[in-house]
Amino acid sequence: MNGKKNSMADVAIIGLALFAMFFGAGNLIFPPYLGINAGSEWFTGFICFFIADVGLALVAILAMIKTGDVSMNGITGKLGRVPSVIINSLIVLCIGPFLAIPRTAATTFEMGVMPIFPSINSWVFGAIFFGLTLMFTIRPSSVIDVIGKYLTPILVLSLLALIVMGIVNPIGPIVDTTGFNTVKEGILAGYQTMDVLASVVFIIIIISAAKDKGYTDTKSTMKVVIQSSVFAAGALMIIYGGLAYLGATTSGGGFEDLNQTGLVVAITQKLVGSYGVLMLGIIVFFACLTTSIGLVSSCASFFEELTNGKVSYKMVVIITVGFSYFVSNFGISTIISIAAPILTLLYPVVLVMIILTFFGKNIKNNNIYIGAAVLALLVSAADVLCGFGLPFLFVKNLPLAGFQCGWVVPAIIGGLIGKFIPMSEKAKERSDFA
Repeated sequence: MNGKKNSMADVAIIGLALFAMFFGAGNLIFPPYLGINAGSEWFTGFICFFIADVGLALVAILAMIKTGDVSMNGITGKLGRVPSVIINSLIVLCIGPFLAIPRTAATTFEMGVMPIFPSINSWVFGAIFFGLTLMFTIRPSSVIDVIGKYLTPILVLSLLALIVMGIVNPIGPIVDTTGFNTVKEGILAGYQTMDVLASVVFIIIIISAAKDKGYTDTKSTMKVVIQSSVFAAGALMIIYGGLAYLGATTSGGGFEDLNQTGLVVAITQKLVGSYGVLMLGIIVFFACLTTSIGLVSSCASFFEELTNGKVSYKMVVIITVGFSYFVSNFGISTIISIAAPILTLLYPVVLVMIILTFFGKNIKNNNIYIGAAVLALLVSAADVLCGFGLPFLFVKNLPLAGFQCGWVVPAIIGGLIGKFIPMSEKAKERSDFA
């Protein structure tokens, strides 16, 4: 077991790695956009965003720890073996090669590379980006140290430099804005990062990293995971708050016609001058590369465990990197449009299971989990189908639908219905899987 001095160093390294894995390009562009629209209410928007993003992710990690099964099964196991495997696999595929990993490369190319090297081909850049990802993830034991010791400090220092420049020399006055629902938009922005799904994936390599550093017993492992998660949350709070403030300093005018990406570019150019595009390219590159490394490693660890080692970690890394490289060349808009409906289906089910996990000791009937998850899934499916033009407009009138949480009340009803359905013997056997 490591001593006190080393344990604090381990917490910092693992915490910085977790920070970097969460902090992708999406996390970079949301806070400034909240700031410019919220104006003098920027701090309220930032808090709402932080709670809906980092807060829920921390809740997910604590929920897994509470179950005593610090894995994805700790969240979904109560649904039974087959549904749990299906949901877990879909989460990993979406947060992995289907969406998030290709998105890291596509975002880096469009936001960080093209402004500097407009003639470079996406296939050429993708080969470089995923070559680096492959190099850093092919050895699982080195992932956390590489991200935490070397890559994250560059990312954090670049972001802090930008934020300090904006505090010392504000772009403009922070003014009152109108027509912007700060609380609602802050929550929606945090919801859209999908970091809750990422948290149940990242826990795999965080636990592995803790054990590799000598925290082999359950108590010490859980302690270092919790401390590292809190450390990462604190770092994210500082960065998110600073970025939201930078956005608020543009609320006085002159930036209102810019989209989220354009606003970040304009802020950087205004603060750093002619070197702004280069600095932004560095920030985006390291933000996306560290996220890509964490996701590939988590994806490989999951499928190696799922197949009981029949498919090796290295083989999954190679397949994931190759597939992600191919998909990344579709472009960021296409990637998001293809995967968004799948994420809309999965996210409510995962949230329902996370929330119910905290009451696990008081829930004796697994039909409560199943009923809540099924109705949340059905409402989410209706919402997706409504988006494709099918006549399911009732979902728009459900309570909390304006916050993309129309599934909440149906999930509660489903849980109550499940409470009064006795568990069969087969269902009791399935519950042992959890």
